[in-house]
Amino acid sequence: MMKSPNFPTQIISPIEDNDVEKWSIGLPKARFWDAMDITQWEGYWFGPGLLKPALTFRSSFQARDDDVILASTMKTGTTWLKSLSLCILKNHDDCKHDMLATENPHFHVPTIESALFSAKPLHFDIYDASGPRLLHTHLPYVVLPDSVKESDCKVVYLARNPKDTLISMWHFFNSFLRPDQKPFPLEKAVDCFCSGLHQYGPFSDHVAEYWLESQRRPDKILFVKYEEMKSDPKGQVSRIAEFLGRPFGEEGQVDDVLWRCSLERLKNLEVNKKGSILLNVPNTSFFRKGEVGDWKNYLTSEMEDRINQTIGLKLEVLGLIL
Repeated sequence: MMKSPNFPTQIISPIEDNDVEKWSIGLPKARFWDAMDITQWEGYWFGPGLLKPALTFRSSFQARDDDVILASTMKTGTTWLKSLSLCILKNHDDCKHDMLATENPHFHVPTIESALFSAKPLHFDIYDASGPRLLHTHLPYVVLPDSVKESDCKVVYLARNPKDTLISMWHFFNSFLRPDQKPFPLEKAVDCFCSGLHQYGPFSDHVAEYWLESQRRPDKILFVKYEEMKSDPKGQVSRIAEFLGRPFGEEGQVDDVLWRCSLERLKNLEVNKKGSILLNVPNTSFFRKGEVGDWKNYLTSEMEDRINQTIGLKLEVLGLIL
C-alpha cells in the first residue's frame, strides 16, 4: 500500500485549512459516484473536509487510559455499537434517565473526524482530557494517534460482511447524495467497492489492520462481528461489557440494554424520525434494516463472486471470515 507524505504538524500548529489544501495538492484524487471528490492519504480515501480533522486528531489527541474508542468502517452497524456502548458505560445502572430518547446516538457518541459537521454543538469537547471519553472513529488503524495506540485506552472494532456493508452503503449515500435522482447504478457501486474507491476504503485493508492488531493485543482491541451480534446478542453484548470493565450484574440488565438499543425502538423514537444530527444527512438514514443477508435481494451472482474474490479471499488469508 502506498503511503502519503506526513503532514508537518510539528511546524504548523494549529492546522489551518490553507495548510491542508497546500499539503494535499500532491495526493491522489478521485471522483466518488459522480457526486463528490475524495482524496487518498496513507492508502485510504477520504471525503471532502475530513483530512483536516483526521490530521488534527492524529497530531493533537491525548488519550487517557480510561478512554473508550469505538471504531468501524462505514455502514457496519456503527449506530448500534454506539448505542450499546453508551448504555453499557453511561446508562448501565440508571434506568430512570434514557439518554437515547433525548438525542440521536451520534450526538452522544460523536465520530471524531466528522464532529465539525454536527448540526448542533456537541455537549463536550472531544479534546478535553479532564475526564474519560466515549468516542468513535471511521479512521483506519494506521492513522490513529500514537497516544491511542500506546495508552491503555480500549478500542472496540465492529466488522460486517462486505456484501451487506456495500448494500447498506449504497442505500445510505443514495439517500442524501442523490435524493432526487435515480439510485447510483449498483454495478458501478460494486466496482468502486471492490477497487477500494470509496470513503475510508479499501474495506479489506481497513478491517485487516484492526483484525491483525486485535490478534496481537487482545487486551487492547476487541474485534466484534456484526453477524455474531445478531445471532448471539446477549453473549456479544456481555462480551463487550466485560472488555470495557463494566460486566452486567444480572441477566435482566443485558435484556434492558438490548431493548433500549434495538433498531425497531431507535428508529421509532421521535428524536430519530426527523431532523439531522449531521449536516445534510437525515437521521432516518441511520436506521434502515440492519438485516444479515439483505445483499441477496440486490446483488447478482456475478457481483457476489467479484466481492468474494477481491475482498473475501483477502480476509480469509488472514484467518478472518465475514
